Amino acid sequence: MRVVNTALSVMAYDYPSDKLSVYVSDDGGSSLTLFALMEAAMFSEHWLPFCKKNSVEDRSPEVYFSSKSQYWTDEAGNIKTMYEDMKKRVEHVVHSSKVDTRHDHPTIVKVLQSDETDIMPNLIYVSREKNGASPHHFKAGALNTLLRVSSVMTNSPVILTLDCDMYSNNPRSPLHALCYFSDPKLNPSLGFVQFPQKFRGVNKNDIYASELRRPFVINMAGFDGLMGSTYVGTGCFFNRRAFYGPPTNLILPEVDELGPNWIADKPIKAQDILAWAHDVAGCNYERNSNWGSKIGFRYGSLVEDYNTGYRLHCEGWRSIFCNPPKIAFYGDSPKCLIDVVSQQKRWTIGLLEVAFSRFSPITYGVRSTSLLTGMAYSQYAFWAFSSIPLVIYGFLPQVALLYGVSVFPKPSDPWFWLYIFLFLGAYGQDLLDFVLEGGTCHCWWNDQRMWLIRGFSSFIFGSIEFTLKNLNLSTHGFNLTSKVNDDDKQSKRYEQEMFDFGASSIMFFPITTVAIVNLLAFVCGLYGVFVWGEGLVLELMLVSFAVVNSLPIYMAMLLREDDGKLPKNVCILAGILTCFVVVSGFFVLK
Repeated sequence: MRVVNTALSVMAYDYPSDKLSVYVSDDGGSSLTLFALMEAAMFSEHWLPFCKKNSVEDRSPEVYFSSKSQYWTDEAGNIKTMYEDMKKRVEHVVHSSKVDTRHDHPTIVKVLQSDETDIMPNLIYVSREKNGASPHHFKAGALNTLLRVSSVMTNSPVILTLDCDMYSNNPRSPLHALCYFSDPKLNPSLGFVQFPQKFRGVNKNDIYASELRRPFVINMAGFDGLMGSTYVGTGCFFNRRAFYGPPTNLILPEVDELGPNWIADKPIKAQDILAWAHDVAGCNYERNSNWGSKIGFRYGSLVEDYNTGYRLHCEGWRSIFCNPPKIAFYGDSPKCLIDVVSQQKRWTIGLLEVAFSRFSPITYGVRSTSLLTGMAYSQYAFWAFSSIPLVIYGFLPQVALLYGVSVFPKPSDPWFWLYIFLFLGAYGQDLLDFVLEGGTCHCWWNDQRMWLIRGFSSFIFGSIEFTLKNLNLSTHGFNLTSKVNDDDKQSKRYEQEMFDFGASSIMFFPITTVAIVNLLAFVCGLYGVFVWGEGLVLELMLVSFAVVNSLPIYMAMLLREDDGKLPKNVCILAGILTCFVVVSGFFVLK
């Protein structure tokens, strides 16, 4: 139903229906999804006229009917009844799985709604052919399939990419994007217009930093001063021409019908058009072609969004970050810590794939764009390397404190105040950036804590998996992030801002170990201050900072009995590793 609501929300845009086509890519080839979208197509015949007649702002039916009391007219009540009936039919089919799953062809391109009456937009369901013998390139491959199918059927000059769980919150978003595409000063080299990612259902202080305010908002403003914002995978309007080579050098695909200048003037239900659409969605179509390398969404990384946006900038395309007062799109975010760190581990692997490719931003990016743009992209590509100083600062000063060895200047040393200035200055600037972009101090604290958690989990294990993959010792795939939460207890913990460590995962092993080591060092440091009257002040400050950040971990280890507590095996293994670290420190510092 989330897919249905996303499709309906963009079908109902304030835009001429005969110029609007919605393509839904179902890479799972699920007949259940197809059934739900067929139901959505029938419901849209009532929902779209209702929205436009009554100037409805919330064009997602689920949001509209759940957030307001919209029953002052019989028409609104009737529409709600139709929507609830549709939900019941879809849920019944999903629970019973009683739907015909047989298809005559491994590729499905089905027109569920067409604009023959000039009232309704096109709604096309696409499920591409996939098999083990041909690489399918994950999300980038699915997007290129949609690019080709849409070229054959409608070939509109502007394309919106949208994740299935991210519905439209502003029916005028296409007009915002078209303002930029219509600007003659920008148009020749404007490749895409990116809207910020925003998420619904995030708890008050965003304990998992799900909003990712820094990469999605703060850094975007900085990129806008260079060649433009990065592409973040959803909520982005593209100039179709941008997928076919640099602004000054059009690279045509193998047939004219797939090019950006092709005029699609045949009915989309015509047999030859449907046959051609099936053909270009086949798993072998891209063999010995430029798809994924010189045209379309780019292959070679799990983070196809970062990779594609970066490569377009290298070709000379520019972009715009559009952040209107009314939020354009709302999506769902993970509500469990293991889902958060697993998602960011996948991002880490994908970013490292770009960092160590021949298109590395620190070499190719600097040569193709500018020093500043290349370095800005490098900051993301080499994210994982921040785990190295985090590990050093997470263990070395703590072990030194346990044995009374100084690694930082003492208060009597003039250099002591330089360390204080750098610490407070860096965190002060970070806090200021965060608050000026609409964040709160409490959200900022959770954001910097999650950065530390990612450094000791996602970055470390992402780097390990990337290394093993390149040594042919392991393979990785595109694991989807769970954003559907049917566990009422887990939802309650999330609303109460309690960390959920429920899953027994090796990802929690390092962060638990560093929490224990810092707690031991904190107790030892305090003992030194009160007994000897002088302690290692900077070391104790660093340890105190780590202990305060680790409070949710201590609670999950010792004080909680719910399903979200840290599993015992993780705690035991972390305790064993702590002993090893402390004993090893004795021999090193001795």
